Amino acid sequence: MGRKLNGLAQRYVVALRKHLKQDPQAGLQPAQGLGRRALALGLETLDLARFHEQALITLVLPSYSPGTRDVMVRRAGKFFAEAITPIEKTHRTAQEDNEQLVQLNHLLHQRSADLIASNRKLQQEIHERKSVEESLRKSEHHYSELLEQSRHMQEQLRLLSRQLLSAQEEERKMISRELHDQIAQTLTGINIQLATLKAEAMVNVKGLQKKITRTQRMVEKSVDIVHRFARELRPTVLDDLGLIPALHSYMKGFTRRTGIHIHFRTFSSSRIEQLNNATRTVFYRVAQEALTNVARHAHASRVEVNFEKLPNAICLKIKDDGKSFQAQRVMHSKRNTRLGLIGMRERLEMVGGKFVVESSPGKGTTVQAQIPLAKCRGGGRKTR
Repeated sequence: MGRKLNGLAQRYVVALRKHLKQDPQAGLQPAQGLGRRALALGLETLDLARFHEQALITLVLPSYSPGTRDVMVRRAGKFFAEAITPIEKTHRTAQEDNEQLVQLNHLLHQRSADLIASNRKLQQEIHERKSVEESLRKSEHHYSELLEQSRHMQEQLRLLSRQLLSAQEEERKMISRELHDQIAQTLTGINIQLATLKAEAMVNVKGLQKKITRTQRMVEKSVDIVHRFARELRPTVLDDLGLIPALHSYMKGFTRRTGIHIHFRTFSSSRIEQLNNATRTVFYRVAQEALTNVARHAHASRVEVNFEKLPNAICLKIKDDGKSFQAQRVMHSKRNTRLGLIGMRERLEMVGGKFVVESSPGKGTTVQAQIPLAKCRGGGRKTR
């Protein structure tokens, strides 16, 4: 490093001597070159000033008169000023960079403070969000419990509805037996007694015969009413003879009362009669309720009642040619006035079956009651 400094000092003396010997307007490029060289060696302005002082002592002070010496010193000063220009520029740049660094540090400090404030706010928002999420979680758990309670209550209501249908069916069966076995027999006994009284009165009072005849007719009408009432409650033919005869009997009376023609078809009467008692009852009640709805609402002229054998189920279809209705809206309405549809669906679900009702303009309404074969087996035909 010392050799480089000595070499630079010698070069400085040589360049300054050449400059002082040249015209005063000569260029100062050599001075700038020396300045850049000094900057590259890491020298400061003071170091270059020492080189300049030594050069003046060597070149100017011993050789010139005082007047010329002043001129030479001024010219040498310009040379020195030009030589230190690269170093001064570097200092100014460093100073400017330092000022920018101070500004950046201040800005960084300000942004750090803002970031700390934002971080605090974010932590507060996270805390509030966690509180809200916890509240939502608790609310969700609460609503889940309410939903589960609602489902449980709904299931209980459905179970109660099915129990009600079963109890209703048993009650109908009991009333039917009572009407058939006791009331009808009692009325028949009265009629026999009146016939005896009529025979006895033939020899005595003619007017009494007329009264007894009218009484007999009233009793006979009462017996017919009781029998019809018993059949509607629970037809004994369903238990005694089976589903197909019971449906034939009901549909015959239905056509007689309404004038609506029914076409009845089944795949196998013997297979149908092998169904268990619960299945036969469900099929009978669905057919009964569906035909009742046809008479009340459809304004139909013809009904088709078909039993179909499916691969894994038995299906009963009741199709009419009457006017349609919006089946899905009626089935799911909260203010359902067609309780017969609900009853049919509940009866089928009670035995694991499926209930479908379809209705469209120009095609009438089709009711389908489908029960899996696994639910139809066993029980056989019940006899009294």
